[in-house]
Amino acid sequence: MTQTRPKIDPEFQTWISPLAPDEYAQLEANILAEGCRDALVLWRGAILDGHNRFEICQRHALPFETVDLELPDREAALDWIDANQLGRRNLTPDQRSILRGRRYNRAKKTVAEAGSIGGSSSGQNVHRLPKTAETLAAQHGVTERTIRRDGKRAEFMERLEKVAPSEAKAVRDGRKRLNEVRRETRRASVKEAAALPAAKYRVLYADPPWKYADQLTEDYGPTKFHYPAMSIPDLCALPVAGLCEPDAVLFLWVTSPLLEDAFPIIKAWGFQYKTSFVWDKIKHNMGHYNSVRHEFLLVCTRGSCTPDMPKLFDSVQSIERGKHSEKPEEFRTIIDTLYPHGKRLELFARKEVEGWERWGNQA
Repeated sequence: MTQTRPKIDPEFQTWISPLAPDEYAQLEANILAEGCRDALVLWRGAILDGHNRFEICQRHALPFETVDLELPDREAALDWIDANQLGRRNLTPDQRSILRGRRYNRAKKTVAEAGSIGGSSSGQNVHRLPKTAETLAAQHGVTERTIRRDGKRAEFMERLEKVAPSEAKAVRDGRKRLNEVRRETRRASVKEAAALPAAKYRVLYADPPWKYADQLTEDYGPTKFHYPAMSIPDLCALPVAGLCEPDAVLFLWVTSPLLEDAFPIIKAWGFQYKTSFVWDKIKHNMGHYNSVRHEFLLVCTRGSCTPDMPKLFDSVQSIERGKHSEKPEEFRTIIDTLYPHGKRLELFARKEVEGWERWGNQA
């Protein structure tokens, strides 16, 4: 142990969940009564553990000891902080979840980088990811599924830090629940979307951010971890009916488990169901009752809006799926072929497409 003059690294300091006022007061009372019994932990002179003890000792001119850790890099130092914080008894469930998630995501990144350096053609590095979840699950006394869920929650927090740092800090400090912030973010997204646009459209194409009731596919990658999910009432409340011409057509994506939920939305938006296309994704997904490999594109109209062109496309389209929630462009080609006339709008668009206007917070 040494008497090194420590440095304050701003990232290391903000990485740590603060003590509650009563906890800080108790720590200060203990140090004043017994001295600073625990050494400050440093890495390259910066405090990894002991920021509060250092502050109290400085204010009261009390001595303290330090101990230096040998860690390979900054990422290892951040991981040490997370692992050390998880030993605290006063953390909220959200704080624990985020800490575990950061450790898991960091481990995944390390595996991916090792694969890119060492080559991944053999697939050896790919098979190390389940081992990572298994190891952390055993270490922290939770399931592998929980660890993977924690990773997604940590990713959400990382995005939240960029767009709403005050909300992220409230979660880190334990003043707000993560799910509460999710709901507030979703409501803000709905309000933002509801303000646009003023034009009227004949052709609408929608892939809503559906909210699933269960967590069956959580490891596979549920909707809510890729974009803010919306409930059926939220979707029904969107002022889509006011965006349409009296004669219009709607192409609406829906998965098999949520097929029934699509019809209240169709009605709320002022349309009637007519028929559907089936996207055969070729690759299989998990499901409760079968291996779900298809998705529906429902065709709905208001007024009189039969296709402009008489071409008949096969109702089942077999196209291998790609990225999460990404729909094949072949379906847009079908829409453009059947309805070449009129203004067209894509709801919840994720990219810009020539000839289409976009609406929704994801645009």
